[in-house]
Amino acid sequence: MKQRLQQLTEWMEVESVDVTFFNSTENVFYLTDFHTDPHERLMGLFVFKEAEPLFIVPGMEVGQVKDAGWPYEVLGYADHENPWEMVKAALLKRSLKSVERIAFEQEVLTFSRSQALFNLFPDATSQSVEKAINNMRVVKDENEINIMRRAAEMADYGVKVGVEALQEGITEMEVLAKIEYELKKKGIREMSFSTMVLFGEKSGQPHGNPGDRTLQKGDFVLFDLGVVLEGYTSDITRTVVYGSVSEQQRTIYETVLEAQLASLNISKPGTRIGDLDQIARDVIEEAGFGHLFPHRIGHGLGINVHEFPSMSHLNEDELKIGMTYTLEPGIYDPTVGGVRIEDDVLITENGFETLTKYPKDLQIID
Repeated sequence: MKQRLQQLTEWMEVESVDVTFFNSTENVFYLTDFHTDPHERLMGLFVFKEAEPLFIVPGMEVGQVKDAGWPYEVLGYADHENPWEMVKAALLKRSLKSVERIAFEQEVLTFSRSQALFNLFPDATSQSVEKAINNMRVVKDENEINIMRRAAEMADYGVKVGVEALQEGITEMEVLAKIEYELKKKGIREMSFSTMVLFGEKSGQPHGNPGDRTLQKGDFVLFDLGVVLEGYTSDITRTVVYGSVSEQQRTIYETVLEAQLASLNISKPGTRIGDLDQIARDVIEEAGFGHLFPHRIGHGLGINVHEFPSMSHLNEDELKIGMTYTLEPGIYDPTVGGVRIEDDVLITENGFETLTKYPKDLQIID
C-alpha cells in the first residue's frame, strides 16, 4: 500500500500535481487494500503531494477500513451528512499550500461529483490520472499473482463442474446453477461477470444469454466464467461438444485452438501487444473464418475482469514481465454454433505462464 502511494506521489511530483482524487472502487482498493461497493454513497481517496492521504467513506465502513490496514486519516459520515463539507473542513485543518493542479479519474467521476471536487479547489487546473494508475496496475506483484493463480484454479474447477453436469435434456440455466453452487461451496462469493453456458447454435453468440435451451447430441457447449477472489478476477472460456462431432465443428475448433496457441507462443517480454491479436486473426482468416471473428484477442485482467490494456491489433505497447491478460480467439457461426478458447496469461521473465489450466484439446462428452 505505502509503496503504491509513494509511486503515485512521485508521479505527482513529475507532473506538478498537488492533489489526486480517486473515486472508483477498483483504484481505491489498489491504493488502500480496502474493497467495498459503496453503492450511491461517496467513497473517495485524496492523495497529496506534500501531506498524508485522506480517505472518506460511509460511516458504517470505517471499521473495515482500519481492519484492512489503512494507517492514515479516515473520515466516516452518516447518510444525513454532506461528505464534501466534511472533506472541506478536514482540508482547512491541514493548511495546504496553494492547490494549482488536481488529477482525477476523468472517465469515472460523475459530473455532479466533479463539480463538488472543483468547489474544493476552485482555482485549480486538472488532468486525468487514468494513464498513470493503469501503468501502475498493469504490472502485478507477487502477491497479486498468487491470488490470481488461485482465482484461475477456481475458474478451472467451475468448468470441470459444468462439463460433468452435461446430460441430454438438461438446460443451460441448470448447468449454470450447478457451477455457481459448487463454487459457493468452495467459498466463492462473487463471479467476475454473469456466467455463460450456451448450447448448440446459441454458442454462436459471443455474448449470449443462458436460458432454457436443452442440451442435444451434437451440440457445441460453451462455458465462459470467472470468479472474484480477494479482490482479483479470473476469466476462462472452454468449448466442448456433446455426444458427437461433425467435421465442420472439428475444423472450427482446431482453427480456434491453432489461433490461440499462435498467440501464446509469441507471448514474452518485449512483444508488441497488437501482434498477439494479429497472428491469431491471420490464422482464422487463412482458414476462411475471418468474418466470424468479431472481437479483439483479449483484454487486461486483474482487479477488473476487463482492464488495461486492450489486446487489439492496433496496440503498439509491449508486453512486460508481470502483465496479466486473456487470450480468447473465437469463431461464431450462428447456424452451427461457436467456439471460444480463453486462458489467463502471465508474462514471465522467460516467456509466459497460463494461469488457467483446464484442458483445451477437443473434448467430446458422452
